Order: sequence, then structure tokens, then C-alpha cells
Amino acid sequence: MFGYGMMGGYGLGIAGGILMLVFWVLVVVGLVLLVRYLWAATPHAAGTKGTALELLKERYARGEIGKEEFDQKRRDLQ
Repeated sequence: MFGYGMMGGYGLGIAGGILMLVFWVLVVVGLVLLVRYLWAATPHAAGTKGTALELLKERYARGEIGKEEFDQKRRDLQ
């Protein structure tokens, strides 16, 4: 009718359906990658950073605690 053919004016047919599918697949993949990136950049619950002894060693190395406190806490942990 009126020169639009059987498609009603859209004219893409199967190719349009495939392009729409590709578009939505790319959107979903992009969202998954974004969530994974944000998840990796966010600090999570305790336990993922290391054991208590490793955390104690890090605090000592940064100078947050002195040698006496470090030795006492290390003995308590072992």
C-alpha cells in the first residue's frame, strides 16, 4: 500500500531483527562488564584482604602500631 510494501514501511525485515538482537546483546554485555568493574573497585567484607596476622603486619609496616603492640598482638594471634 502506498509504496511501503509488505513490511509496512520498516523495510529491514530479518536484518532489522538481527540488528536489534545484536544491540541488546551489546547492552547486556556492557552492563555486565560495568558491574564487574565496579565490583572489583569496591572494597568488600573483611576476610578478602588477608588474614589477621597479615593485617597486623601491614599496620606495623605503616607505623600505625609500635613494636611492643605488634609483638603482643602477634603472640595473641599465634
